[in-house]
Amino acid sequence: MAKNEKVVSFKVPSLDLELLKKINFNYLLTVLLLINTLALGALLIKVTYLQRALGSGTAAAPTAQVPAQGNQTPAPGAKVNVANGHFPLKGNSNAKVTIVEFADFRCPFCEQYFTQTEPQIVKDYVDTGKVKIAFRQYAFLGPASVIAAGAAECANDQGKFWDFHDYLYKNQPAETDTSMYNTDTLTQAAVSLGMNGDTFRSCLDGKKDDSKAAADLADGQKAGVNGTPTFFVNGTSLVGAQPYSAFKTIIDQELAK
Repeated sequence: MAKNEKVVSFKVPSLDLELLKKINFNYLLTVLLLINTLALGALLIKVTYLQRALGSGTAAAPTAQVPAQGNQTPAPGAKVNVANGHFPLKGNSNAKVTIVEFADFRCPFCEQYFTQTEPQIVKDYVDTGKVKIAFRQYAFLGPASVIAAGAAECANDQGKFWDFHDYLYKNQPAETDTSMYNTDTLTQAAVSLGMNGDTFRSCLDGKKDDSKAAADLADGQKAGVNGTPTFFVNGTSLVGAQPYSAFKTIIDQELAK
Protein backbone atom coordinates (compact mmCIF):
# COMPACT_ATOMS: atom_id res chain seq x y z
CA MET A 1 0.00 0.00 0.00
CA ALA A 2 1.35 3.48 -0.90
CA LYS A 3 2.31 5.69 2.01
CA ASN A 4 -0.36 8.37 1.62
CA GLU A 5 -3.01 6.09 0.13
CA LYS A 6 -6.22 6.04 2.11
CA VAL A 7 -8.34 3.01 2.55
CA VAL A 8 -12.01 3.62 1.88
CA SER A 9 -14.33 1.17 3.54
CA PHE A 10 -18.09 0.74 3.12
CA LYS A 11 -20.25 -0.86 5.74
CA VAL A 12 -23.80 -1.90 4.92
CA PRO A 13 -26.02 -0.71 7.76
CA SER A 14 -27.98 -3.49 9.36
CA LEU A 15 -31.07 -1.26 9.05
CA ASP A 16 -31.06 -1.71 5.29
CA LEU A 17 -31.35 -5.48 5.65
CA GLU A 18 -34.15 -5.17 8.15
CA LEU A 19 -35.92 -2.74 5.86
CA LEU A 20 -35.60 -5.19 3.00
CA LYS A 21 -37.10 -7.92 5.13
CA LYS A 22 -40.02 -5.67 6.07
CA ILE A 23 -40.61 -4.77 2.43
CA ASN A 24 -40.62 -8.44 1.43
CA PHE A 25 -42.97 -9.32 4.27
CA ASN A 26 -45.38 -6.51 3.37
CA TYR A 27 -45.31 -7.59 -0.25
CA LEU A 28 -46.03 -11.18 0.70
CA LEU A 29 -48.83 -10.08 3.00
CA THR A 30 -50.40 -8.02 0.19
CA VAL A 31 -50.28 -10.96 -2.20
CA LEU A 32 -51.85 -13.29 0.36
CA LEU A 33 -54.64 -10.80 1.07
CA LEU A 34 -55.31 -10.46 -2.68
CA ILE A 35 -55.47 -14.25 -3.12
CA ASN A 36 -57.82 -14.55 -0.13
CA THR A 37 -60.09 -11.84 -1.55
CA LEU A 38 -60.28 -13.57 -4.93
CA ALA A 39 -61.01 -16.92 -3.27
CA LEU A 40 -63.79 -15.37 -1.20
CA GLY A 41 -65.28 -13.82 -4.32
CA ALA A 42 -65.23 -17.16 -6.11
CA LEU A 43 -66.88 -18.82 -3.13
CA LEU A 44 -69.68 -16.24 -3.10
CA ILE A 45 -70.25 -16.78 -6.82
CA LYS A 46 -70.40 -20.56 -6.27
CA VAL A 47 -72.86 -20.19 -3.38
CA THR A 48 -75.07 -17.92 -5.48
CA TYR A 49 -75.03 -20.46 -8.31
CA LEU A 50 -75.92 -23.33 -6.00
CA GLN A 51 -78.79 -21.34 -4.49
CA ARG A 52 -80.19 -20.72 -7.94
CA ALA A 53 -79.57 -24.29 -9.02
CA LEU A 54 -81.56 -25.60 -6.09
CA GLY A 55 -84.55 -23.57 -7.13
CA SER A 56 -84.37 -20.59 -4.77
CA GLY A 57 -85.72 -17.36 -6.19
CA THR A 58 -86.84 -17.56 -9.80
CA ALA A 59 -83.89 -19.47 -11.27
CA ALA A 60 -84.49 -22.84 -12.86
CA ALA A 61 -83.47 -26.05 -11.11
CA PRO A 62 -80.52 -27.89 -12.66
CA THR A 63 -81.52 -29.68 -15.82
CA ALA A 64 -79.66 -31.61 -18.51
CA GLN A 65 -80.52 -29.59 -21.60
CA VAL A 66 -81.69 -31.15 -24.83
CA PRO A 67 -80.17 -29.74 -28.04
CA ALA A 68 -82.54 -27.31 -29.73
CA GLN A 69 -85.10 -29.24 -31.75
CA GLY A 70 -88.13 -26.99 -31.96
CA ASN A 71 -90.32 -28.40 -29.20
CA GLN A 72 -91.79 -25.77 -26.93
CA THR A 73 -90.98 -26.02 -23.21
CA PRO A 74 -94.18 -26.09 -21.13
CA ALA A 75 -94.87 -22.80 -19.36
CA PRO A 76 -94.45 -23.03 -15.56
CA GLY A 77 -97.68 -24.36 -14.09
CA ALA A 78 -99.16 -25.18 -17.50
CA LYS A 79 -101.28 -28.32 -17.78
CA VAL A 80 -100.13 -30.91 -20.32
CA ASN A 81 -101.91 -34.12 -21.18
CA VAL A 82 -99.25 -36.82 -20.76
CA ALA A 83 -99.84 -40.58 -20.72
CA ASN A 84 -98.29 -42.79 -18.04
CA GLY A 85 -96.33 -44.92 -20.50
CA HIS A 86 -95.72 -48.67 -20.48
CA PHE A 87 -93.63 -49.22 -17.35
CA PRO A 88 -95.34 -50.41 -14.14
CA LEU A 89 -96.48 -47.65 -11.86
CA LYS A 90 -94.88 -47.11 -8.48
CA GLY A 91 -97.66 -46.82 -5.90
CA ASN A 92 -101.41 -47.27 -5.79
CA SER A 93 -102.83 -47.30 -9.31
CA ASN A 94 -105.93 -45.52 -7.95
CA ALA A 95 -103.95 -42.69 -6.33
CA LYS A 96 -105.44 -39.25 -6.94
CA VAL A 97 -102.16 -37.69 -8.09
CA THR A 98 -99.85 -38.99 -10.82
CA ILE A 99 -96.26 -37.88 -11.32
CA VAL A 100 -94.93 -38.66 -14.79
CA GLU A 101 -91.16 -38.31 -15.01
CA PHE A 102 -89.18 -38.05 -18.25
CA ALA A 103 -85.54 -38.87 -17.54
CA ASP A 104 -82.23 -40.16 -18.87
CA PHE A 105 -80.39 -42.76 -16.79
CA ARG A 106 -77.10 -40.96 -17.45
CA CYS A 107 -78.40 -37.52 -16.47
CA PRO A 108 -76.72 -36.36 -13.22
CA PHE A 109 -79.68 -34.17 -12.30
CA CYS A 110 -82.03 -37.13 -12.68
CA GLU A 111 -79.79 -39.01 -10.25
CA GLN A 112 -79.92 -35.99 -7.94
CA TYR A 113 -83.73 -36.14 -7.91
CA PHE A 114 -83.64 -39.91 -7.38
CA THR A 115 -81.28 -39.55 -4.41
CA GLN A 116 -82.42 -36.34 -2.74
CA THR A 117 -86.10 -35.81 -3.52
CA GLU A 118 -87.92 -38.95 -4.59
CA PRO A 119 -87.41 -40.85 -1.29
CA GLN A 120 -89.33 -38.17 0.61
CA ILE A 121 -92.11 -38.14 -1.98
CA VAL A 122 -92.38 -41.92 -1.73
CA LYS A 123 -92.48 -41.81 2.07
CA ASP A 124 -95.06 -39.04 2.39
CA TYR A 125 -97.29 -39.63 -0.62
CA VAL A 126 -96.64 -42.88 -2.50
CA ASP A 127 -96.53 -45.18 0.53
CA THR A 128 -99.70 -43.51 1.86
CA GLY A 129 -101.60 -44.19 -1.37
CA LYS A 130 -101.96 -40.54 -2.42
CA VAL A 131 -99.50 -40.45 -5.33
CA LYS A 132 -98.34 -42.84 -8.02
CA ILE A 133 -95.18 -42.40 -10.08
CA ALA A 134 -94.74 -43.21 -13.77
CA PHE A 135 -91.33 -43.29 -15.44
CA ARG A 136 -90.76 -42.55 -19.10
CA GLN A 137 -87.53 -42.70 -21.07
CA TYR A 138 -85.88 -39.61 -22.48
CA ALA A 139 -82.54 -41.00 -23.66
CA PHE A 140 -80.71 -38.17 -25.39
CA LEU A 141 -77.20 -38.06 -23.90
CA GLY A 142 -75.59 -40.13 -26.64
CA PRO A 143 -75.25 -43.83 -27.51
CA ALA A 144 -74.60 -44.90 -23.89
CA SER A 145 -77.95 -43.41 -22.89
CA VAL A 146 -79.68 -45.40 -25.60
CA ILE A 147 -78.02 -48.60 -24.35
CA ALA A 148 -79.07 -47.85 -20.76
CA ALA A 149 -82.62 -47.20 -21.95
CA GLY A 150 -82.67 -50.47 -23.89
CA ALA A 151 -81.37 -52.34 -20.85
CA ALA A 152 -84.16 -50.89 -18.71
CA GLU A 153 -86.67 -52.10 -21.29
CA CYS A 154 -85.13 -55.60 -21.26
CA ALA A 155 -85.31 -55.62 -17.45
CA ASN A 156 -88.97 -54.64 -17.69
CA ASP A 157 -89.59 -57.67 -19.93
CA GLN A 158 -88.51 -59.81 -16.97
CA GLY A 159 -90.57 -57.88 -14.41
CA LYS A 160 -87.53 -56.13 -12.95
CA PHE A 161 -87.88 -52.58 -14.21
CA TRP A 162 -87.79 -50.73 -10.89
CA ASP A 163 -84.94 -52.89 -9.59
CA PHE A 164 -82.88 -52.07 -12.67
CA HIS A 165 -83.98 -48.42 -12.57
CA ASP A 166 -82.57 -48.13 -9.05
CA TYR A 167 -79.39 -50.00 -10.00
CA LEU A 168 -78.63 -47.62 -12.88
CA TYR A 169 -78.98 -44.54 -10.68
CA LYS A 170 -77.18 -45.96 -7.66
CA ASN A 171 -74.23 -46.94 -9.86
CA GLN A 172 -74.28 -43.94 -12.18
CA PRO A 173 -70.68 -42.92 -13.03
CA ALA A 174 -69.50 -39.49 -14.13
CA GLU A 175 -71.27 -38.31 -17.25
CA THR A 176 -68.06 -38.68 -19.27
CA ASP A 177 -67.58 -42.29 -18.15
CA THR A 178 -69.52 -44.66 -20.40
CA SER A 179 -67.59 -47.83 -19.55
CA MET A 180 -70.47 -49.58 -17.76
CA TYR A 181 -72.93 -49.16 -20.63
CA ASN A 182 -72.17 -52.32 -22.57
CA THR A 183 -73.82 -55.72 -22.92
CA ASP A 184 -71.42 -57.62 -20.66
CA THR A 185 -71.55 -55.22 -17.70
CA LEU A 186 -75.29 -54.65 -17.86
CA THR A 187 -76.00 -58.37 -18.25
CA GLN A 188 -73.94 -59.07 -15.14
CA ALA A 189 -76.04 -56.48 -13.31
CA ALA A 190 -79.24 -58.09 -14.59
CA VAL A 191 -78.14 -61.51 -13.33
CA SER A 192 -77.27 -60.05 -9.92
CA LEU A 193 -80.85 -58.76 -9.75
CA GLY A 194 -82.31 -62.19 -10.46
CA MET A 195 -82.86 -62.00 -14.21
CA ASN A 196 -82.08 -64.60 -16.85
CA GLY A 197 -78.75 -63.54 -18.29
CA ASP A 198 -79.13 -65.18 -21.71
CA THR A 199 -82.57 -63.68 -22.24
CA PHE A 200 -81.38 -60.24 -21.14
CA ARG A 201 -78.27 -60.39 -23.35
CA SER A 202 -80.27 -61.46 -26.38
CA CYS A 203 -82.76 -58.66 -25.78
CA LEU A 204 -80.07 -56.00 -25.38
CA ASP A 205 -77.84 -57.13 -28.27
CA GLY A 206 -80.84 -57.50 -30.54
CA LYS A 207 -82.18 -54.02 -29.63
CA LYS A 208 -85.48 -55.78 -29.07
CA ASP A 209 -87.17 -52.95 -27.19
CA ASP A 210 -85.38 -49.87 -28.53
CA SER A 211 -88.57 -48.82 -30.31
CA LYS A 212 -90.34 -48.51 -26.94
CA ALA A 213 -87.68 -46.14 -25.61
CA ALA A 214 -87.84 -44.17 -28.87
CA ALA A 215 -91.63 -43.88 -28.51
CA ASP A 216 -91.19 -42.45 -25.00
CA LEU A 217 -88.72 -39.90 -26.34
CA ALA A 218 -91.13 -38.88 -29.09
CA ASP A 219 -93.99 -38.46 -26.60
CA GLY A 220 -91.74 -36.34 -24.40
CA GLN A 221 -90.90 -34.09 -27.32
CA LYS A 222 -94.60 -33.70 -28.11
CA ALA A 223 -95.20 -32.73 -24.49
CA GLY A 224 -92.53 -30.05 -24.75
CA VAL A 225 -89.73 -31.74 -22.82
CA ASN A 226 -86.48 -29.85 -23.40
CA GLY A 227 -84.40 -31.11 -20.50
CA THR A 228 -84.18 -33.86 -17.94
CA PRO A 229 -85.62 -34.47 -15.54
CA THR A 230 -89.01 -33.06 -16.50
CA PHE A 231 -92.11 -33.95 -14.47
CA PHE A 232 -95.83 -33.64 -14.98
CA VAL A 233 -97.80 -33.67 -11.72
CA ASN A 234 -101.39 -34.37 -12.79
CA GLY A 235 -100.31 -32.62 -15.98
CA THR A 236 -98.68 -29.61 -14.29
CA SER A 237 -95.12 -29.28 -15.55
CA LEU A 238 -92.17 -29.11 -13.19
CA VAL A 239 -88.74 -28.89 -14.82
CA GLY A 240 -85.37 -29.77 -13.32
CA ALA A 241 -84.08 -31.33 -10.10
CA GLN A 242 -86.55 -29.38 -8.00
CA PRO A 243 -86.54 -29.63 -4.19
CA TYR A 244 -89.16 -31.64 -2.34
CA SER A 245 -91.04 -28.45 -1.41
CA ALA A 246 -91.80 -27.71 -5.08
CA PHE A 247 -93.44 -31.12 -5.51
CA LYS A 248 -95.27 -30.87 -2.19
CA THR A 249 -96.88 -27.58 -3.19
CA ILE A 250 -98.38 -28.98 -6.40
CA ILE A 251 -99.30 -32.35 -4.89
CA ASP A 252 -101.14 -30.75 -1.98
CA GLN A 253 -103.00 -28.45 -4.36
CA GLU A 254 -104.10 -31.45 -6.42
CA LEU A 255 -105.12 -33.46 -3.36
CA ALA A 256 -107.21 -30.55 -2.14
CA LYS A 257 -109.33 -30.47 -5.29
